[in-house]
Amino acid sequence: MSKTTPYRTMIDGHEALMSDLSSLAFSGFAHFTAMQVRDGAIRGLDLHLQRLRLASMEMYGQANSDDEVRAYFRSAIECGPVNLSLTATVFSRSGEFTPVGAFNDPGILIRTSPAAQGPTGPLRLDAVTHERLLPSIKHVGEATKTYYLRKAVEKGFDDAAFVDKRGHISEATIWNLAFWDGHTVVWPKAELLNGITMQIVKRQLEALGAPQREEYLTLEAVQELSGGVVMNSWTPGIPVSGIGETTLPVSDRFGDLLHQAYQMEPEVLI
Repeated sequence: MSKTTPYRTMIDGHEALMSDLSSLAFSGFAHFTAMQVRDGAIRGLDLHLQRLRLASMEMYGQANSDDEVRAYFRSAIECGPVNLSLTATVFSRSGEFTPVGAFNDPGILIRTSPAAQGPTGPLRLDAVTHERLLPSIKHVGEATKTYYLRKAVEKGFDDAAFVDKRGHISEATIWNLAFWDGHTVVWPKAELLNGITMQIVKRQLEALGAPQREEYLTLEAVQELSGGVVMNSWTPGIPVSGIGETTLPVSDRFGDLLHQAYQMEPEVLI
């Protein structure tokens, strides 16, 4: 770690050495979660811990305890800025080619960086036919997401949204999608990653008594809706003004509802 930066890179609660990181440079059998820390606290801590635990069990057959992971989080944010971004990546110590069930205890790489807010929008998304491998796991090494983002920007879009082989909209490159019919929040029904912010918003919308539903959505169906957003750890809602050739109105009411739901989620000290 540079002596001039307040941010940290740690493995299992200890400062990472160059030799530690060099062995991970080409490691692709790993998963992660990303969050925003504000005043030493985050929203959805239980969901982040659950994501890491379930993905580790799926990939390695074992997982670090929630208490252990939480202690690693605390070590990483000590003496740093009160507001920052934190990414926790769980990797296999024994490499990529060991049979499932024969792995050593998973290691945890934690990196902190400047706090992020995300773009203001509205965003125009290219429509790309693509289905992520293991969509329920937030895993590393997904070059296709960045590739489609780059190609979208080259075509004059801000980002890209994915449409599966059945023509159903699923998610965007690093975002979940949500839509609005003027009364109800509409979530795409497809094989996708259940983002932490999406899970937070869903449970707080339920607490508010705000109607929401899942629905198979085509680009044609989206034309009949009254708004759309992308969301991730940066923000609960950036307006989307179009997907491909389909245009969408920007609904302030929709955005306000999503932000209200997100703000209702308690901030939990790490």
